[in-house]
Amino acid sequence: MRNHRKTTLQAYLFLAPALLLLLVFSFWPVGFGSFLAFTRYNLIDAPQWVGWDNFRDLFGDELFLSALKNSALYLVVVPVIQLLAILLAVLVNNNLPGIKLFRAAYYLPVVTSVSVIGIIWNFMYTEDGVLNAVLRWLHLINDPVGWLSDDHIALFAVMFITVWRGIGWYMVLYLAGLQSIPADVHEAAQLDGAGRWQRFWRITVPLLAPTILLCSVMSVLAAVKAFEEVQILTKGGPMQSTYTALYYAYEFGIKSLNFGRALAASLVMSAFCIVLAWLNFRYLQPRDR
Repeated sequence: MRNHRKTTLQAYLFLAPALLLLLVFSFWPVGFGSFLAFTRYNLIDAPQWVGWDNFRDLFGDELFLSALKNSALYLVVVPVIQLLAILLAVLVNNNLPGIKLFRAAYYLPVVTSVSVIGIIWNFMYTEDGVLNAVLRWLHLINDPVGWLSDDHIALFAVMFITVWRGIGWYMVLYLAGLQSIPADVHEAAQLDGAGRWQRFWRITVPLLAPTILLCSVMSVLAAVKAFEEVQILTKGGPMQSTYTALYYAYEFGIKSLNFGRALAASLVMSAFCIVLAWLNFRYLQPRDR
């Protein structure tokens, strides 16, 4: 019994630094932020308890409802990223000439600064930029398209950048999942007469299910929390068409110092993320687990 207690104490002593960091930088901010969501707080005066007023104001604000709709629409990028990442992972899993360079090229946007990416795509999206020039050269358009100035397409232009940035990251995760599948399983199926498409659907996809679940949850949460692209490229415009819920919280919290409203919006988005994560685990959980 004494040895057991000593071992347990030693384990907790080793865990103590990490637990302390979690307490200070994760649990305490979440708890205190949740409390402030029910208060009126501007960083200067003491918090004043207002109960559910911040949430009532939120759902009575058309801007927040529009931001929620845009955040929900942003989820369109999830199946696009996942499908393209799986296809690319299957492609780069082959031993082809220059395949390492190909992998690095697709992963490069992941490690590139968001500010640099914003500058590049802002240059490409301008009316006299590269994208319009190429489309004109191909005779696909006659007049330049305002990719970031047209409120009907600006959000989709920002979403495309999210796909471009994220595809390399998920490709690497799917590639790791593909390489963990035993080669003899595919060989046995091939000897039994299974074609490439049958092997992909009957063997690769089921064995890749845990990776698909992980990537789906990660990409759903990343899509709902989209902020950096909006902040750098559009700042919520034009006509607030690219306002997302997280950008709404940033505007009210950092710029307007209305921390109660901002944290209430953050709590709503947290609940939304929990529901989406639960749906992923509910419907994408591997059947044998």
